[in-house]
Amino acid sequence: MKLPIYMDNHATTPVDPRVVEAMLPFFTEHFGNAASRQHRFGWIAEEAVENARKLIAGHINADAKEIVFTSGATESNNLALKGIAEAYSTKGRHLITAKTEHRSVLDVCSALELVGFRVTYLDVDECGTVSPEALRDALSGETILVSVMMANNEIGTIAPLMEIGKICLERGVLLHTDATQCFGNIPLDVKALNVHSMSISAHKIYGPKGIGALYVRGKNPRVRLVQQMDGGGHEHGMRSGTLNVPSIVGFGKAAQLAGQGHDADSVRIAGLRDLLEKRLLAAGDSHRNGHPTERLPNNLNITFPYVHADDLIVALKNDVAISSGSACSSADHEKARVSHVLSAIGLTDEAAQCTVRIGLGRFNTEEEVDYAGGKIIEALHRLRETSPQYQMIKHTKGAAVSASVH
Repeated sequence: MKLPIYMDNHATTPVDPRVVEAMLPFFTEHFGNAASRQHRFGWIAEEAVENARKLIAGHINADAKEIVFTSGATESNNLALKGIAEAYSTKGRHLITAKTEHRSVLDVCSALELVGFRVTYLDVDECGTVSPEALRDALSGETILVSVMMANNEIGTIAPLMEIGKICLERGVLLHTDATQCFGNIPLDVKALNVHSMSISAHKIYGPKGIGALYVRGKNPRVRLVQQMDGGGHEHGMRSGTLNVPSIVGFGKAAQLAGQGHDADSVRIAGLRDLLEKRLLAAGDSHRNGHPTERLPNNLNITFPYVHADDLIVALKNDVAISSGSACSSADHEKARVSHVLSAIGLTDEAAQCTVRIGLGRFNTEEEVDYAGGKIIEALHRLRETSPQYQMIKHTKGAAVSASVH
């Protein structure tokens, strides 16, 4: 068993060796530009890109022509929200999203508000679930786009997107979803969900970083969006720039692998997650966040009162790698102080700062889970022994029990 054990797979995943193997020839042997259609080097690159496009599209029941390659899910969210808002602005200037969305959606919405769009931010319940009825009530004749993430990147709660999709379909409103955490973890079908655009990323499914995609519906209806990057008119004019062929090949291979034995892999990972959860909750003075059943199979978000998450992470640094929330948000130290997701589900600032996110993955084993659980509990006990607040609460409880006995 190699230390430290990696359990932060929501932030990123290790690249599968089979993905690396598929990518390598496209760095040296097949290094052509996919837009160079005058010679064999370009033809081979273009063929590889189109094959990857088909593999990714097949994973979400889309047509290959509906896949637009980007640098990642953040760019995909930007392209979808800004591109659709601009394209449909003459029809209306109202958007709806949820308070628990990823920053690459919330910050785009804030930017759109500065240029005259109106945005409704829906509340969620204590599990982080968006109410379809609240969404229905928020719709107006000016609404052009709804953006609700398929599953939350911090607490793992899966949204009732099928119900939301039906409502949007009835009202003739476009629906975008950030499915970054779902792709490769749970089945996705863009037709069944009635979504019009969907953001996905390779590095969450054991592929390379810096490559993602945006699904844009091609018919019934054909979704229009205004490109946000001007240049050579690549990707059907939606996203200019020389394609990152090696990474696209890796993305395609990662999608292919995710589709092979998907159900068994998800069941195994969920089983490991449940083992770890049961052990940590049994240690006492802790509680799980998110929905008890409608959640990602690899997600565990848990609060350990009286132990600051950063202190626990540092205490585990040589043994287990976990996080205190979204990796993207933690890059901004001001916004990272208290998770907006945990605040939205009703946690106090103090509780939110005592919360960690554990993300299991394809390469984790039962032996690692057993070791990690022991190390986390050991670190908790050690940190609580030095916590004046915890010792005071413990003493008060002990005194109360003693008084009741006598």
